[in-house]
Amino acid sequence: MSAIRLFAQTALFAFTLAACGGGGGGATPAPVPGPTPPPAVVKTSVAEAARFLDQASFGASPSSLATVQSRTLAETLDAEFAKPASLYSGFVFEDANSNTLCPATGAPAHCFRDHYTLFHLQPQFFARALTGDDQLRQRVAFALSQIMVISGTDIRQPYAMAAFQNILASDAFGNFRTLLGDVTLNPAMGDYLDMVNNDKPNPTRGTTPNENYAREILQLFSIGLVQLNPDGTAKLDGNGQALASYSQDTVEGFAHAFTGWTYAARPGATSKWINPRNYEGQMVPFDAHHDMVAKTLLNGTQLPANQSAATDLNQALDVIFQHPNVGPFIGKQLIQFLVTSNPSPAYVARVTAAFNDNGSGVRGDLKAVVKAILLDDEARGETKAASDYGRLREPVMVLTALLRGAGGSTNSDGYYLEAVANALAQPAYTAPSVFNFYAPSTPLPGSSSLVAPALGIIDGTTAIARANVISKLLAGAIPPDSTVTAATGTAVDSGRFVSVAADATALVALINSSYFHNAMSSGLQTTLTQTVNGIADNATRARAALYLALASPEFAVQK
Repeated sequence: MSAIRLFAQTALFAFTLAACGGGGGGATPAPVPGPTPPPAVVKTSVAEAARFLDQASFGASPSSLATVQSRTLAETLDAEFAKPASLYSGFVFEDANSNTLCPATGAPAHCFRDHYTLFHLQPQFFARALTGDDQLRQRVAFALSQIMVISGTDIRQPYAMAAFQNILASDAFGNFRTLLGDVTLNPAMGDYLDMVNNDKPNPTRGTTPNENYAREILQLFSIGLVQLNPDGTAKLDGNGQALASYSQDTVEGFAHAFTGWTYAARPGATSKWINPRNYEGQMVPFDAHHDMVAKTLLNGTQLPANQSAATDLNQALDVIFQHPNVGPFIGKQLIQFLVTSNPSPAYVARVTAAFNDNGSGVRGDLKAVVKAILLDDEARGETKAASDYGRLREPVMVLTALLRGAGGSTNSDGYYLEAVANALAQPAYTAPSVFNFYAPSTPLPGSSSLVAPALGIIDGTTAIARANVISKLLAGAIPPDSTVTAATGTAVDSGRFVSVAADATALVALINSSYFHNAMSSGLQTTLTQTVNGIADNATRARAALYLALASPEFAVQK
């Protein structure tokens, strides 16, 4: 296998080219049969269904392919929208002081790990991504978690992170204004970006309101730094320079509007300013600590003096929500997370139009936005050949697509996947900062205009680590973590690939339809066929072909 390993590792260094679809070589072959018998009535081709599932789930599985083929894509979306959210459960309030639960002497083994890190929450993310029924909701929620970021680097208690991520899942198909309000009043967000206990000015002490949340809700969660046209392009002044969307005075206005909120009191406790740290529920207002002066917000909008903390906050969020930047700023990022890193301005404009009006006069309907993104002509079709089309699969998506595509009895408790996600620079919910793991504007080296966001966490070390992880997953079952009660480990069932491995052509065709929506280049098909024909054992033939395919630049790019 050393030659195979060397080939895959060398190929992975070609991510820079592959991230925009520049690799591929050779004409696209004729479609081959899908990995499972087609449904009785086929409404969506296997190639289109597989591409759709790459965008709308954590990877195509044999069963999900058959389901999507049996419906139109609009019918599939309606079915996904109707599914209830699968939420994190089993995480309860625990004292923020770790010495209370895990004293220096006498604490159980792994006490701090189990209660004051995301060790048990992150595997649940993978378990839901792999087997959750509400795949589209979870995929959109994961995208939102990388736009509206709180991080386990600071928010270490699992019940806090679970509550915040449940907001994103619950609101993923709701209204953006609701999402904005729920995120703003979440106590974990309040802690992470310093809105909790944000007090009114005190001239005696020389203190002013903290500006952190006010700045980030504008810069990252809603409108961005520059004024945008509906198609996502920047508005320019007479000198060709981008116009700023807000000023420092605007940030200060919002910071004052967001004063006067603290943690909710625990049941049975008397609420006061400042309540002890508590990540359950929403933050609560204390008007005595809210700045009652008039405030100037976006585009000169004024909040009157002498309003309550709740009134000021809600009116401030309404001002943000109505800003014309929100549709293109949020819509373009969702396109980048779901479909392609470099959407055309026309594509962004169509999604913005859906944000501005869902067809029934409602602004901010995220269900309409998701539908506009996934059913757009720029997203759809059996193949996409343009060299600037597609998105580099982030590490999480490589892992989930590999396991879901295998089918059979493939399973994982998530612990191994979380460990290797950390090695691949994308531990779930633990971005290094509020700016996520990578910026949406990460440039593609060698291009003056294209971006490849996930390249922000790919280098020589993580590229080799990715190939090694794929190799280990295909080599055999990963044993369970012995320190975790009821852990089951991780196992990829390659049985259906082994069953056809005696015929190299059939094996390559199955891999092509399972992981490449029948768009694998003729060059890669030839490489796989030649490699397989040099191996006698069927199980080894299947593993070698899968390894070469899944460690290739072609699989690294979602097209």
